[in-house]
Amino acid sequence: MERIEHVLGIKGSDVVTVRSTSAVLAAVRQMHGHHVGSVLVEEAGALVGILTERDVVSRVVVPDRDAALTVVRDVMTPDLVVIDPQVTVADAMVMMTASRCRHLPVVDHGRLCGLVSVGDLTAWLVREQQLVIDHLHDYIIH
Repeated sequence: MERIEHVLGIKGSDVVTVRSTSAVLAAVRQMHGHHVGSVLVEEAGALVGILTERDVVSRVVVPDRDAALTVVRDVMTPDLVVIDPQVTVADAMVMMTASRCRHLPVVDHGRLCGLVSVGDLTAWLVREQQLVIDHLHDYIIH
């Protein structure tokens, strides 16, 4: 089974981050501008949480808070579940299911080296399955 480092090799390791003191509106604009569903939250250079579309909806929009005045620290998810780049794709999917999260920061010896989403992992598995199908098809035909 392939490892998360291989997924990052294809997907890339760019990660969008915001400061914990940023306004939620600024963070949402970054998410929109980068076409991502979450941003990692930093404080003094350290990861302290993640802000997801779900956080914004449930903690800002539904309670009718002003996104321009609300700071990320007040509505982010502080308990990050992180993975090592050596973790297999299957194990990462198990972790996502068990922790009920859609995004996993990839950290190697304390250094952020990427972020994978459930969509990234699903696309990876579909790609891998297509390779197997193509290989079997070629084997049968020849």
